[in-house]
Amino acid sequence: MGKMAAAVGSVATLAAEPGEDAFRKLFRFYRQSRPGTVDLGGVIDFSVAHAARGTGPGAHKVVKSHLNVSSVSDHDAYRAGLQPVSKWRAYGLQGYPGFIFIPNPFLPGYQWHWVKQCLKLYSQKPNVCNLDKHMTTEETQDLWEQSKEFLRYKEVNKRRPRSLLEKLRWVTLGYHYNWDNKKYSADHYTPFPSDLAFLSEQVAAACGFQGFRAEAGILNYYRLDSTLGIHVDRSELDHSKPLLSFSFGQSAIFLLGGLKRDEAPTPMFMHSGDIMVMSGFSRLLNHAVPRVLPSLEGESLPCCLETPLPADLPRDSVVEPCSVEDWQVCASYLKTARVNMTVRQVLAIGQDFPLELMEENKRDITTEGSCHLDDENSQVKARLNPDC
Repeated sequence: MGKMAAAVGSVATLAAEPGEDAFRKLFRFYRQSRPGTVDLGGVIDFSVAHAARGTGPGAHKVVKSHLNVSSVSDHDAYRAGLQPVSKWRAYGLQGYPGFIFIPNPFLPGYQWHWVKQCLKLYSQKPNVCNLDKHMTTEETQDLWEQSKEFLRYKEVNKRRPRSLLEKLRWVTLGYHYNWDNKKYSADHYTPFPSDLAFLSEQVAAACGFQGFRAEAGILNYYRLDSTLGIHVDRSELDHSKPLLSFSFGQSAIFLLGGLKRDEAPTPMFMHSGDIMVMSGFSRLLNHAVPRVLPSLEGESLPCCLETPLPADLPRDSVVEPCSVEDWQVCASYLKTARVNMTVRQVLAIGQDFPLELMEENKRDITTEGSCHLDDENSQVKARLNPDC
């Protein structure tokens, strides 16, 4: 207990030192942290019951959030692979109004669908990805087909070159984010996936945002040495609607800060299946991911991903079956990776893009390659999400 108190105390001291801003100091601290040690003693874990009772690390900040149970029918939740909203647990943090954390509300096995979609379907054209800057459209036409055999036999041949899926860092959906000018535009758009839109609408409605429209998505693909830099998501033209975040695979540390970087952030774990909603005051706060945490059992999946997707799905479900062969590829990938989906509404009802944005975005979309996910083994500093 003394060591944990010392670790938490050192974090507090680190944040209070003058000079470098408090957020960056804590980002560096957690980036260098060691899983399973006292380094992580001050990180809030919403999946642990005592966090909500006020007895765990940072639990003095944790409050229960009320959900709009009647806004989502049990059947619609089931169609999206979610438990009834009445069974969800939802928490907020003192000092962060509008922030909602929902620990894994997915039905057992249903995360398989969303993982498969991120790797097999959403990575396909016409969606845009980081590989487009360095490869032709033909070369990136079907990353799944080009990678699945590499990943299925990854354990047998560990000295093989990385597959294209393992080189994937981000994919954009719907209104495609322009990494050069940090803006969206009407002429840089492809249809948003209907299943992800339905999932997002149910989660938003449960959090009090009926009528939310899923118009843009950024999928982030993390390796164990990846980080997500400090940034604010402000490029959407309507900030009154929430930012939704869905996590799958290995756990990570998420830092939620303030309006300025000199405010020390609050650290929390994000586990597979967890959902975060940033709205209201929290919609425009600084945040980052300094660390993806490898499993303490070696290369293995989180327990919640061990349960297979049921074969008997509702007839009107947006969730599709996942074959054993497909899941072998997904499981091989996720043993050393994490995938995050963020979904946004870009425009208010009746709102249009300014004309100047239309002119700025008449460039070839494949020239937009600057992202902000950093890899230790990469010679190019890459960024993964907008608005650093």
